[in-house]
Amino acid sequence: MFVKSVMIPKEKAYIVQSSENLKEVLHKMEEYQIDGMPVVNGNHYGGLVTLNKIYKAFFESGMQRDDFLAQTVAGDVAAYKEEYIDEEEIFENTFLRVKDRPLVAVVNQSGELKGVITRSDILEQFQSAFGMKRKGVRISFSSSEAEGRIARLAEIAKQFHENIISLTTFDETDKFIRRIVMKVEKQQNIDKFVKKLEASGFRVLDIKED
Repeated sequence: MFVKSVMIPKEKAYIVQSSENLKEVLHKMEEYQIDGMPVVNGNHYGGLVTLNKIYKAFFESGMQRDDFLAQTVAGDVAAYKEEYIDEEEIFENTFLRVKDRPLVAVVNQSGELKGVITRSDILEQFQSAFGMKRKGVRISFSSSEAEGRIARLAEIAKQFHENIISLTTFDETDKFIRRIVMKVEKQQNIDKFVKKLEASGFRVLDIKED
């Protein structure tokens, strides 16, 4: 999945011009109930303005609050000017970008803002990948890192008519072992399905209905 398929396009995103003062910026944040917005100069990306950066700049300014908000513009406190992502990048590259900010700007090679990806967008995709929005049975198991193991798993699921909601794999500390978390719809034959997995060399670690 690519960034462009998940991002909020610029036309639907909340943005602020670099010349707008912080009183106007805070009013927009309060109105839209958001913690940050991309700053643009025309269409050109100029960084992100966030509540955290505004508060920090105010305390460091030594000015009266009203004077600071009226005289300081968004471009003065914009951060992450060189930290953005291209719309053609894979979505996974956004995960670590929101560790210390509420959103990531999507910018093209000409420096134009194309859209944004918010922290909530990323969490929603994460929930979808793990099937967290659908009820089912989550099975955690490990398997040797052998060719054809995922194909064998698919064959077993098909044999027992299991509807797979999500399937995620993780590297273990042992490079020859892979941990797999699979969520399937709850059915009466789940016990037989698990026994077949174990008989086929998959080591079941945990089973939980959610």
